[in-house]
Formats: sequence, C-alpha cells, structure tokens
Amino acid sequence: MSESIAADELRLIVERYERLDEEKKGIADDQKDVLSEAKARGYCTKTIRAIVKLRKQESHVRQESETLLATYARALGMQLHFDI
Repeated sequence: MSESIAADELRLIVERYERLDEEKKGIADDQKDVLSEAKARGYCTKTIRAIVKLRKQESHVRQESETLLATYARALGMQLHFDI
C-alpha cells in the first residue's frame, strides 16, 4: 500500500515539476520576443540585459560593484564616459 502512495506522490511531484518547466520555457520565449522587439526598435539588447541585471541587485551591492569598476578602470588608465 505505501509503495502505491509513494508512487502516486512521486508521479504528482514529477508532473508538477514538468508543468513548471514548461511555464519556464514559455517565459523564456516571451523574454526573447521582448528583446527581439527591442532590437527591432533600435535598442541594444546586451545593454538591456545589463540594466536588468543591475536592477536586480541591492543598492549597496550595485554601488560597490560600480566603485570597483571605476577604480579598476582608473588603475588601467581607462576613462569611463558615463555617470554610474
């Protein structure tokens, strides 16, 4: 009896995971469509991805990264031409 219950439970877990995997694929396809639209309108998709990554970061983490980037760039004699 317990093997049947465990098998049913396992099947439900696997099916749930598969549904979520399909949803994830659908979302990834939607994201590709959005980036394709942005590219068609003349936007740089690489920059959009970078902005999304930055927006996900907490403010203090982003500020620390920006400070390190500016410090390393100066050390290498590079000049950043944008306001971080």
